Amino acid sequence: MSSLQRRRGVPARIFRTIEHIDGRGNKVLVADMEHPIEVRCALIPQRSSKAEVPGQQQINVTRMIVDADLPDVTLWSRVDCLGRHWDVVTPPAYHHGTRKTRHWSIDIRERP
Repeated sequence: MSSLQRRRGVPARIFRTIEHIDGRGNKVLVADMEHPIEVRCALIPQRSSKAEVPGQQQINVTRMIVDADLPDVTLWSRVDCLGRHWDVVTPPAYHHGTRKTRHWSIDIRERP
C-alpha cells in the first residue's frame, strides 16, 4: 500500500470523540458512531507483525494524514478505512505549516 496524496487519497470515515454519561452517572469518552466525518487521507504503513502461531494477533499500524480542519479526534476515536475498522493508537499530532501543508497525522491500528 503506497502513500497517496491527501487531496486524491483514500476515502475514510472518522468517528470523533464525545462525552457520554454511563449507567453509573460517570462521564466517559466514547466514539460518536452516529455522526461520522468523511475525509480523504494519505496512508503510510508504519509497522506490522504477523501471527505465526494460533492464538497470536496480527498487528497493522498505519499513519493516516488528513487535513487540518478535523475536530475532536482523540485516542477514543475510531476510523473506517479500506473496508476495515481501526483504532487510534497515538494522540493526533498537528503539523503547522503553510495553508496547503498543515495537517494532522494519526497512527491507527487495525482492529482484530
